[in-house]
Amino acid sequence: MLILDALNLIRRLYAVQQGRHPESPARLAATGAALEHGVHKLLGQFRPSHVVAVFDGAPVGFRHRLYPDYKGNRSPMPEDLAGHLGELQQSLLRLGVEALLSETEEADDLVATLASTLARHRRQATIVSTDQGFCQLLGPCIRLWDHFGQRWLDEEHVRRQYGLAPVQLVDYWALTGVSGSQIKGVPGIGPKRARALLQQFGNLDALLASAPVSKEQNTVHQHKNDALLARQLVRLVDDIELGFNLQALRYPYSTKGP
Repeated sequence: MLILDALNLIRRLYAVQQGRHPESPARLAATGAALEHGVHKLLGQFRPSHVVAVFDGAPVGFRHRLYPDYKGNRSPMPEDLAGHLGELQQSLLRLGVEALLSETEEADDLVATLASTLARHRRQATIVSTDQGFCQLLGPCIRLWDHFGQRWLDEEHVRRQYGLAPVQLVDYWALTGVSGSQIKGVPGIGPKRARALLQQFGNLDALLASAPVSKEQNTVHQHKNDALLARQLVRLVDDIELGFNLQALRYPYSTKGP
């Protein structure tokens, strides 16, 4: 299955067109054309048996209720683009790509649920996104493709970027926080210290279960609740009840194929 992180793709394409087309109608038309071209290319590249474009339809989810400042620093989607999403969904549908969104669940959790459901059945899922938060899902059956960088964000990338395994990323972000989502993590624990702690203890639970013998360990113990909250916020939910059969997302190559 090819899983498109739709708004990640669309907003990147729209940003490129902003510099080329000052007038909104031309900018939106160019974004739509670039989206169709990009998705057509992805379909030809991966030849998936199933494909879906996941949109974010939940402005307020459980993370906002847990932590009201969640994503509070993010710029809203430009009004003209927000008003054009319906047409972009229709353009994808003309390519044979269904759109998936929920009024109660974030797109990232829908993506995680789709990919993890397939992985549990030993089926392959390829996520198309530049969002490295999806790296926590990486495994034998789940891959992450950066369409704009034309590269795999794989286990080697994670080890090169973070010095850790994908399974350790949630605890890493629980310690460091995620500035793009306004998640604070543990004060004074940056990437270098978080990496060293996880290389030593393996995971956050083992770190919290140990007797603190260093300044960094003591800081984590003092801010245990901050770390656990951050972990809950950054960990993707992978068991949402989707309410439909994945067979509905089969891609009709006979009529829509590139």
